[in-house]
Amino acid sequence: MPADQSATPSSTPPPAPTGSPGPLAVAPGAGRLPQTTVQPRAYGPAFHALVTDLWLAVKTGDPSDARPAFFPVDAYKQVKAIYDPAADWRSRLWLEFTLDVRAAHDLLRPNAKAASLIAVVVPSADAAWVSPGVCYNRVGYWHVAGPRVVYRLHGQVRSFGIASLISWRGVWYVVHFGGVVRSAVGMVDSPTIGPGTPGPPGGC
Repeated sequence: MPADQSATPSSTPPPAPTGSPGPLAVAPGAGRLPQTTVQPRAYGPAFHALVTDLWLAVKTGDPSDARPAFFPVDAYKQVKAIYDPAADWRSRLWLEFTLDVRAAHDLLRPNAKAASLIAVVVPSADAAWVSPGVCYNRVGYWHVAGPRVVYRLHGQVRSFGIASLISWRGVWYVVHFGGVVRSAVGMVDSPTIGPGTPGPPGGC
């Protein structure tokens, strides 16, 4: 299972379950509950579900496969001190995520089925608490920038980034996949041969 990566070692996901793969529940209903200050860990069942769902979406090109791994709209409504945060979630955050998933899928084509996940490397030592009042937030959360999705394709290790993860009740979620400041086109964050370098820290 991909593990907490404050240093450099990576780990291998468990074997895929038998039968038809499908999205895994990350933390059902958690977005409707109040936030906590518990710092998320890049291991355990919820993180494994996030990794599984995100990789499934990239391989299939179907963003809905990663919906459980994406920051919940009910949590976003509690976080943002803006007019109609649910509309902003739908028309900006989720829309950009769908474009980025398809761009990452295009990066693997025509060999998406042959790609295998090695690990998602999270620079946990760089995670920071974003306090209320910062970035139009009325509720705080943990944030980490630049995790790396490391995979193997035809014997070659490759990777790309996740722009940022944020937390709700001690669970990591994707909030920006291909990029934070961007136009309305699909983006892949820093694709490269090899595992790449997580980070840099910062952002909110």
